[in-house]
Order: sequence, then structure tokens, then C-alpha cells
Amino acid sequence: MKKFVSAALALCLAGALTACAGGASSSESTVDESSSAVSSESTSSEASSDETSAADSTAETGDAAVLSYDEYMAADLDTEVTIEAYVQAKQAYYAEQQTATVYLQDQDGAYFAYDMACSEEDYDKLTPGTLIRVTGYKSEWSGEVEIMDGSFTFVEGGDTFIAEPADMTELLGTDELAAHQNEFVSFTGLTVAPSTIEGDDAEYAFLYNYDGSGSDGDDLYFNVSYNDQTYTFVVESYLCDNTTDVYNAVKNLEVGQTIDCQGFLYWYEGANPHITSVTVAG
Repeated sequence: MKKFVSAALALCLAGALTACAGGASSSESTVDESSSAVSSESTSSEASSDETSAADSTAETGDAAVLSYDEYMAADLDTEVTIEAYVQAKQAYYAEQQTATVYLQDQDGAYFAYDMACSEEDYDKLTPGTLIRVTGYKSEWSGEVEIMDGSFTFVEGGDTFIAEPADMTELLGTDELAAHQNEFVSFTGLTVAPSTIEGDDAEYAFLYNYDGSGSDGDDLYFNVSYNDQTYTFVVESYLCDNTTDVYNAVKNLEVGQTIDCQGFLYWYEGANPHITSVTVAG
């Protein structure tokens, strides 16, 4: 700016000398041009300042681009991500710390939001099908990919979506199954396989906790077999407590029965579905 002002003063002086020699029009033209240059520089500077302010304002609001499911999956672990998806089920609410754990899904894939900041009032509004925007950190725990330490907002005017269970029976025991992590899925034609407790020769159709150390109200673990391979499923008590149909259905299972199951494809050192429905098929 200082360079432009110096140039303007020099031009004004030159114009004044020319006017004394017999003409004022040249001086006026020169002054107008120099003023235009100064004005142009000022306008450019103001525009640049406005752009900077707008950028600063965007940064301050913390706005972030909403990722597609593929972009979310491609994002590095421990990076901040923002997604939009529909509530499928609420697993738990922790009143003391005001956080919620929920299953989310859209038409392309599924998400598990763990310990998401949430008031009790908002938790009641997280009904199945509700569209929310979640910002948190993509993390992994024992193979389970999830969003941790997140916060959310309701998407006003959003549509609703409740996923139909995708049949994953033939993907059991394959690497492809992991690509459907956290989705609402189904398995059909499974055989109830025996569960055992260390130091106990008896066989059980289910166990309270993974090692049989629990009691009614704790998680229920049960084994199923398919194509000569055995898998462990669980009724997660936070998601489906001992008052639910599925909890009581598993308590009444018998080794050798054929069953169909539905639930969310949670992952813990491998597939560890959180089962929400069990039907005895034979």
C-alpha cells in the first residue's frame, strides 16, 4: 500500500507541473488513474480480508464434510469423521456420563457409535429410523471398527430408514463377512452346538457370560454350527435384557435344535453377532 501512495503523490506533482505549462486535463486524468489504482488495491485487500474471515468462521464452527460409507471405511483410524446414518437400535445409555451407544445404518453400510455424548431427553428421541449426523473418531477395538467419543445432531427434515436383515449365512467363516460389520443381518439353518464350562463335564445350550460365571440378567452366550464350523453368538444384555423375547428364547434352547437368528454383526476377535431374535426351526 505504501508503494501505491508514493506513486500517487509523484504523479500528482508531475500533473501540477504540466498544468502550469498550459493544460489541466492531463493532471486530472493522471490523478483519477492513480486514485483508481489505490481504490482497486483497497477493494482487493478488503475482499481478501472478507475471504479470510469467512474461512476463519467456517473453521470456528467446526463444520466438516459428511463422509459416504466408502469414504468412512477408507479413512485412517484415530481420525475425526462425520457421517449421517439412521438409528437402528439403542444398545445402552449411561446416565452418569450422559453417553449413548447405538447401531446406525444407511443404504450402503453400518456404523457403531460407542459412548456418544447424549442427553437423556435426546436419547428418548433416538427412535429406529431417525436420521442423525455424528462426528467422532474412527477407532478399532479387538477388530470392531466404531466411532468413539462422538457427538450428534438430529438432521431436521430427514427421511427415515430401517434396514431389512441381510442373509449372511453363507459368509460365515469367510473373510467377506467382515465387510458387513455392524449391519443388521440374519443367519438361517444353524444348529445349536454345546457350550462347556472349564472343569465341568456337562454340556449346555447357553452360558451366562462367556465362561458361565454369570447369572440371569447377564449376557447370554451360545454356540451354533454351520457347515461343520462352530461360531459363538451373544444376546447382549444392554441391548436385549432378560425381559425380552430373544433372551428367554435362548434360555429355552436345546442342543441339536435348528434355529434362525437375526441381529447386528458386532465384531470381537472375529464375528460375534449381537442377536436380537431367535426362532426355533426344528
